[in-house]
Amino acid sequence: MASTSPGYGITIRVEGAPSAQPVALVTAAITGAGATITALDVVESLIERVVVDVTCDTSNAEHAEEISKAIAAHPELTVRKVSDRTFLLHLGGKIEIQSKVPLKTRDDLSRAYTPGVARICQAIVDDPSDARRLTIKRNTVAVVTDGSAVLGLGNIGPAAALPVMEGKAALFKRFGDVDAWPVCLDTQDVDEIVRTVQLIAPVYGGINLEDISAPRCFEVERRLRELLDIPVFHDDQHGTAIVVLAALRNSLKLVKKNLADCRIIMSGAGAAGTAIARLLMLSGATNIVAFDTKGVINKSTKTTDPMRQWFIDNCNPNNITGTLAECLAGADIFIGVSAANILKEADVASMGKDSIVFALANPDPEIDPYIARKHATVVATGRSDQPNQINNVLAFPGIFRGLLDANAHKITDELLVAAAEAIADCVSPEQLNASFIVPSVFDPNVVIAVAAAVKKCV
Repeated sequence: MASTSPGYGITIRVEGAPSAQPVALVTAAITGAGATITALDVVESLIERVVVDVTCDTSNAEHAEEISKAIAAHPELTVRKVSDRTFLLHLGGKIEIQSKVPLKTRDDLSRAYTPGVARICQAIVDDPSDARRLTIKRNTVAVVTDGSAVLGLGNIGPAAALPVMEGKAALFKRFGDVDAWPVCLDTQDVDEIVRTVQLIAPVYGGINLEDISAPRCFEVERRLRELLDIPVFHDDQHGTAIVVLAALRNSLKLVKKNLADCRIIMSGAGAAGTAIARLLMLSGATNIVAFDTKGVINKSTKTTDPMRQWFIDNCNPNNITGTLAECLAGADIFIGVSAANILKEADVASMGKDSIVFALANPDPEIDPYIARKHATVVATGRSDQPNQINNVLAFPGIFRGLLDANAHKITDELLVAAAEAIADCVSPEQLNASFIVPSVFDPNVVIAVAAAVKKCV
């Protein structure tokens, strides 16, 4: 059975007669079904009944339902309620706006709003650069999506994308003290997206594009960077690439290999895959072979997509052909940003000595990490319940903290590489091992180091 996760945590309220020892029965049922108990509370104890709340992590929604049914089927137990802890967390949304100033008296209102606020407006008319000094602009980022490529769920639209964008905004605040707000657009037309973001840009000090599918995302980013005087960052591209480069830099130290000498097999040639390949090549990689849904990309690949053309022009130097499994034989590194369970154990076993596997498809990776670790020296995923989580939260809070503090206008490749090196260097030589190639997302030094590296490049 797949590993359990807090993302599928449930709390079950169960009632039973004291003589039946309901605590023992519930515990046995849950652990026997493969779930992980994280809390158990007796909420009511009477002569005729005992009521227990038991919280457990399950492996998926179906597993959670199986556990509830197994308990309910026991003749001595009654299930009174089952609560999905993830749904409970999202009730009413995850973010809110709070005033930074007191609004308790007429004096407060006179300065924060009319008539005093009119003086601030006039100051900005007289000097437009004062908008950054006298408003939220200098610390605010728009998290913009069209809902076309959300997590591993695909094109689910702007409303269904909102929980993810809320989460992103919460991460901005928690890790970078950046005020971010979801902007979910009900259009997937490039012209409309670009024009809408251009129109709302005066409020923001930066734009974070999120979950916009390729190739649309490339044009949106390019055009917005040309139009706006604030930094535009597509996190699915550059954030992922930065953290992959950081993790790979430390992994190669462990296996004592040079990036330039490694044969890298990539599964996924969309936004993330393209950005990863470009950043790796900027850092010295010379032999990357990429696969998309149609197979290996080589000189015979036909495309009108400029990003696919980039792979044709710059990757697969030996113009190899074959299946993903065939090309993995003897390879040093696998990087997956594609789909779940596309690799078999034999595929990883066929890789070269001291291989590195980054199976980053979310929520389910290209191969079960437990299986991959049987053969690869270093294994990473995108999951928070596994070691070596390749998580963009290591990058974007510090990047935007640095960009906003420096009043930056553009993002350069030099900046991306510097951010990756800063993340990698947050893992000391004494800490570095096969299960710890990137720092914890809760390490406060990461944002500080990344922001400092960014400011040096601006």
